[in-house]
Amino acid sequence: MTRVEADAFVRHRALEGFGAAGQDALARARVAVVGAGGLGCPAALYLAAAGVGRLTLIDSDRVSVTNLHRQVLFGPEDVGRPKVEAAAEALARLAPGTEVTALDARLGADAPAVLEGHDLILDCTDTWPSRLTVNDAAVALGVPLVWGAVQGWFGQVTVFDEGRTLRDVFPHEPPQDLAVCDGGGVLGPLCGQVGTAMAAQAVVLLSGTGRGLRGTLQVLDAREGVWRALPVAGGAHA
Repeated sequence: MTRVEADAFVRHRALEGFGAAGQDALARARVAVVGAGGLGCPAALYLAAAGVGRLTLIDSDRVSVTNLHRQVLFGPEDVGRPKVEAAAEALARLAPGTEVTALDARLGADAPAVLEGHDLILDCTDTWPSRLTVNDAAVALGVPLVWGAVQGWFGQVTVFDEGRTLRDVFPHEPPQDLAVCDGGGVLGPLCGQVGTAMAAQAVVLLSGTGRGLRGTLQVLDAREGVWRALPVAGGAHA
């Protein structure tokens, strides 16, 4: 008796406007996820599960106990390990069809060279210098950038493309308490909400099924459960 393999992506193929062409586009895609923390973990998980062909994970941090309430690819046994190594192993178990490259590194002046060849970049970092480095590399390469951030009870997500960049939203570096989340409080599920929103934007852009959040910054207040849409100035079509 011939065994028929189930189609893991049958529900994607059933989506109006997505279909086989959209799934094939995901399978061909190469996506860089910079930062394997609170945003990078859920974003990478859902991109791999969605059938993205190749993921590059970039991070230089090690897993700590304080990461575990929000960085869902890690468990207690991963404490002390490189985040990209532990994340790549988790993704291999969950989505063996996705090719994952783990880069245990922090991007600097080499960012354009490292990110070249990717169809899309997700900025899941949590420091202002890293965000600017990723932004500027994406601009130099002409690659769309899906950007997200969380701080305390608030999250933000958008797509920078068509001439709009992170510097249009933040022309000056924000105060230190808004620039990093490592030392302050952050709601674990909020990271999941923003990270999966980033993954959804990536799927829309890679499959060509919509404009996504180009030109719009979505801000979430987790306590109220409300998303607010703010226009982003700048860009070729602003």
